Amino acid sequence: MPKIDTDQVAMILSQNELPQPTVERIMKDIQRQLEEEQQQKEAEKEPKKKRQFVILLSDPEGELPKKDLVGWVVQIPEEESPLSTQERIQRAAYEFNASPRGRKLPALSVGEAIESVSAKFFKEQEIAIKTKVPVLALRTDNKLPTE
Repeated sequence: MPKIDTDQVAMILSQNELPQPTVERIMKDIQRQLEEEQQQKEAEKEPKKKRQFVILLSDPEGELPKKDLVGWVVQIPEEESPLSTQERIQRAAYEFNASPRGRKLPALSVGEAIESVSAKFFKEQEIAIKTKVPVLALRTDNKLPTE
């Protein structure tokens, strides 16, 4: 069914020489119907499901410990070594701890640094924190079942 603007409907009704109280009553009915349809659409929408990050570690030889591991997801420049990640976090935490806010509430561990240090300090060190809270890391043998 084609949609038409309520102002156009009011103009058409008034052009057809209907009494003004009748036009107003019809427009109120149309407006009430539109509001009911809008409420029904909102009620039918499913709320967005929250998702979590998980780090999946490949361990075909079974060398990793059997315990659950947690970690953070970060991004660094592609041409840089992944070994520089911890150093970048430490430098950002050092700069944060030297700031007035950092002197009041210093970051004392890597976890605290990732959670509390603002993004501007990480941006200076060219690191992007994707998860502020630690996520579960799962082990996999990197094989799919054939059957």
